[in-house]
Amino acid sequence: MALLPENTKKLGFGLMRLPVLDGKDDRIDLDQVARMADHFLDQGFTYFDTAYPYHNGFSERAVKSVLVDRHPRDSFLLADKMPIFRINEEKDAPILFEEQLERTGAGYFDFYLLHAMGADRMKTVRDYKVWQYLLQEKARGRIRRLGFSFHDSPEVLDSMLTELPEAEFVQLQINYADWENDEVQSRRCYEIAQKHGKPVIVMEPVRGGSLASEKAVFAPLLKDAEPEASLVSWALRFVASLPGVAMILSGMSNLDQVQQNTALFDNMKPLSEKEEAILAKAAEMLRSAGTVPCTGCRYCVEGCPAKIDIPSILNLLNEYARFGSLQSAKRSYGFRTRGKGLASACVECGQCLDVCPQHIESAVHMAKAAELFE
Repeated sequence: MALLPENTKKLGFGLMRLPVLDGKDDRIDLDQVARMADHFLDQGFTYFDTAYPYHNGFSERAVKSVLVDRHPRDSFLLADKMPIFRINEEKDAPILFEEQLERTGAGYFDFYLLHAMGADRMKTVRDYKVWQYLLQEKARGRIRRLGFSFHDSPEVLDSMLTELPEAEFVQLQINYADWENDEVQSRRCYEIAQKHGKPVIVMEPVRGGSLASEKAVFAPLLKDAEPEASLVSWALRFVASLPGVAMILSGMSNLDQVQQNTALFDNMKPLSEKEEAILAKAAEMLRSAGTVPCTGCRYCVEGCPAKIDIPSILNLLNEYARFGSLQSAKRSYGFRTRGKGLASACVECGQCLDVCPQHIESAVHMAKAAELFE
């Protein structure tokens, strides 16, 4: 049986970067989101994706206000995810699942996923019998399709798909920048999913919007190649050209993005060999554009008196150098420094320089990060 109904359009609406009021993550602009969702549905697109932590839980509540209360339940497909990070004992998964059904008012989930899986979270799934519980909910009809989203190595993915043969799909971070990235390993994870015969749902096809940045190092290359094509179109066409991709999620933040993306998918053309070569060159430009030679050894972290995650911030400076998106970088900085020292907390003690194999003057870079991101 096919994963999706026949003729389902492949663009999914990710409900994680919704417009908000007063800059507050939990104050979603429901009127604007309703217009966005209506246009999406009017154009024949049906797949919506939310999760327990998106907008501090208010993304799931927005589903009820914008979709469930305003449109027939069978007119859209809804995906939600089990927050493994909230599970500390066996009773937690059923409680969380019921809470999600109440928040959304959906009655059932067309797609349900273990959220952001990797080796560590797989232990939680085993210890507290989460997968067995979700299989029971699938048998009851409150889950129609069951799978998981994934952030770990290809080897771990291979092991998970072997251990969870009932998984009907896997959600992976895939984009041309991460296709050969040594950390994300998009290509190898995609190939593991192919080996197991699992359809792929793509997340981060535009890498959180960074592949749409006009200031990115690759932007002139793509503009010269096809002056009329948007940077977003290059990113979405890359993933849409991959065999076995069932759905492509885009976290859309305004009506313009919904209109542009739906129009693009209605006229989607696979990449040519020449265009594939151009994107491979763009990815290589990204890999070579980093300015700080940090290898992530983390020798500098243990002795930092300000508890700064120095490698993470150095990595973000490199990301900013590659993509030039200050808004995206600030958002990432807030996430990376949560519960840790800010770059501005650096006291320039020099311990990081003493232990760094690359002799990186991290204090200088922390000052730059503080100026840019705080």
